[in-house]
Amino acid sequence: MTDTLTLLKTRRSIPAVNIVEPGPSAAQIEEMLTIAARVPDHGKLVPFRFVLFEGEARAAAGAATAALLAARRPDADPKLIAAEANRFSRSPLVVAVVSRAAPHVKIPEWEQLLAAAAAAMNLMIAANAMGFATQWLTEWVTYDAEARALLGLAEAERLVGLIHVGTPDIPPFERPRPALADIVTRWSPPA
Repeated sequence: MTDTLTLLKTRRSIPAVNIVEPGPSAAQIEEMLTIAARVPDHGKLVPFRFVLFEGEARAAAGAATAALLAARRPDADPKLIAAEANRFSRSPLVVAVVSRAAPHVKIPEWEQLLAAAAAAMNLMIAANAMGFATQWLTEWVTYDAEARALLGLAEAERLVGLIHVGTPDIPPFERPRPALADIVTRWSPPA
């Protein structure tokens, strides 16, 4: 239990541009995704799935989203298009966490979406426990229907985020965290 608490207390995101090789092995990826899928899931709907971008597929995905961006913004700075082409090559592995939330007679879509977000966080924690660095990014591709389609999502699916995984090339650094006094209240019955 102490190891788990220490991991949760010390977990940090590392910028994707600082996540380098080596990435996880196939066996490690399978273990991470198995852990990621162990989330609260009202109705056992499994309202999420994962899309892996690894190896040469990363450059192809970046080229596809860069071409879309260039077509939409012909006046865009070439540096912006080049950065977009490298979106999926920033780290050795990028996992798209996809929400398949849909109308259901009993389970609200909101709960299904939360299960997908929990899967993303479980994925990060599993990767961190294995010694890898992670960063959860959204960026414009998350909110653009055509970009999501290029990445293999169906029209009704939503992109929860892109989880970058690999080895950090910088030490973790702390960021300001909220004071509990600012975010915690205790409920009491109305007077």
